[in-house]
Amino acid sequence: MSDASVSAVQHHAPPSSFIRKHVFSLDHKVIGKQYYALALLAVVMGMVLSWLMRIHLVWPNAPIPGLQLLSKTGAPGGVMTPEYYLSLLTMHGTLMVFFVLTNAPFAAFGNYFLPIQIGAEDMAFPRFNMMSFWMTFVAFCILVAAFFVPDGPPISGWTAYATLSAVGSDAGPGEGMGQTLWALAIFVFCIASLLGSLNFIATTLDLRTKGMTLARMPICTWAWFITSCIALLAFAVLLPACLLLTLDRVAGTSFFIPGGLVISDHLQPHSGGSPLLWQHLFWFFGHPEVYIAILPAMGIVSHILINSMRRPLLSHKVIIYCMMGIGFLSYMVWGHHMFVSGMNPFSSLVFSFPTLVITIPATIMTLIWLGSLYGSKLRITAASLFALGFLSMFVSGGVSGFFLAQPSIDIYLHATYFVVGHFHMVMGVAAIFGIFAGTYFWFPKMTGHMMNESLGKLHFWLTFIGTYCIFMPFHYLGLAGNVRRYSAFVDDFLVPLIPVHRFITFAALFTGAAQLIFLYNLIHSRFRGAPAPPNPWECTSLEWTMPSPPPFDNFGGKHVVVYHDPYQYGVKSATGDYLMQDSPEQA
Repeated sequence: MSDASVSAVQHHAPPSSFIRKHVFSLDHKVIGKQYYALALLAVVMGMVLSWLMRIHLVWPNAPIPGLQLLSKTGAPGGVMTPEYYLSLLTMHGTLMVFFVLTNAPFAAFGNYFLPIQIGAEDMAFPRFNMMSFWMTFVAFCILVAAFFVPDGPPISGWTAYATLSAVGSDAGPGEGMGQTLWALAIFVFCIASLLGSLNFIATTLDLRTKGMTLARMPICTWAWFITSCIALLAFAVLLPACLLLTLDRVAGTSFFIPGGLVISDHLQPHSGGSPLLWQHLFWFFGHPEVYIAILPAMGIVSHILINSMRRPLLSHKVIIYCMMGIGFLSYMVWGHHMFVSGMNPFSSLVFSFPTLVITIPATIMTLIWLGSLYGSKLRITAASLFALGFLSMFVSGGVSGFFLAQPSIDIYLHATYFVVGHFHMVMGVAAIFGIFAGTYFWFPKMTGHMMNESLGKLHFWLTFIGTYCIFMPFHYLGLAGNVRRYSAFVDDFLVPLIPVHRFITFAALFTGAAQLIFLYNLIHSRFRGAPAPPNPWECTSLEWTMPSPPPFDNFGGKHVVVYHDPYQYGVKSATGDYLMQDSPEQA
């Protein structure tokens, strides 16, 4: 990349005040930390909501101390109503999908490390970067405000299916102001994500340092770049969809509401809309969103495994091509979420085929990871353990996707816990394992301190065992016909399944408690952790060529020159068995 392109970044002076340095910062590293902190707050909230739901499922009539303080009508005397259960389910899903799985692996780590890994001083548009975070924070505050409006949070689920989400308070508790706040929050989040995606793309294409060709970018940089391309189109579809939903609710339009609809004995004053239009728009965003969450984790895990194996993957370029293929195919499979919507059987077949095809690049990636691990002398660290845990969760959760790709099978399983187990493992837990891996790996670079490895390994094993105990039984429940979104199991065929739910609830409480180890390790290490060596993992990419934490302008005003690809391991050099990207030494 030319020096002119490198100097094209909007330069800004070092911050001179606390507000400019830590709050309204233009530094991509500070913004990355802000995204991480917001994701950490959101995941704690989401985990607490999941605890409340699990407790209610097993003991539906038991009062939960203090819950009535959050909602007197939703939990009178601390006993959760069925409607409030759906409200908590909606908020849990929205927080986790948008503010955790999108924020942490993509926005947080990507903001911090993408510019450094390509040799740039900052993002291409630092002010857009700051705007992107603060708009995300505003979206988070708007969403959380739904807890405190009179009718409470919406009950429509994180997918907000019309017409339930479009007709207003006639549809039930939370479908008044709570649902409007939900739509507004996601609308603002979409704008923030579009700004961030444009920034990532411009930075990657225009600000690479001399010698940093596209082929020399680390896999995680490629993952963030591909994810930003996916997000640019995906959020551009969800943005107007949320606007149209809001107009249906407050302006009397009829985009998603058909004529002649009677709800709560009220004839709705709408005509000509289509509830399926919302499903098409939402899932055209929704399935790429799965890969917005999982692709950054794939890149992070690949980067960490190569470093831990001390040798390159069988082909890291094939990994990149597979991620590109997944990104392209992700826009062709949204219809498999709608097999039970009454679509033409031929359309179901058309969507079933690419759903199976998209498993091919994912399978190739898995085989490359496993083939590369075979015979390697893996360095066992907390980061590498979570990377291996990612592979396990991704494969275990992905296998169940083959069943759901068949319309005839999906019609039976679609509304059951089988789907809940599938997407929690392949999208949720797998991505979170990638977040944990990245945290343990890059924490020394971000803070200048080491995390406690013993606590990290204990955290891994408790989390790994706990998540399997939670989500694998979901598949059994689904095969047994356990319908999801039920707040209590009173039907004769569901009563025998209550002991399974009790086991899952205990596992969820145990696994959630295990995360306190991580929080303690994170906070204690930040202030009292051992000082980090310059390159504790003996890694080759550019972030490890600078002090920890990096200075304001990353490279101290110097334009680094890249001579090698990012994975020169297993070679003889002056530094040992690896060669840094900016080293002119030849292996």
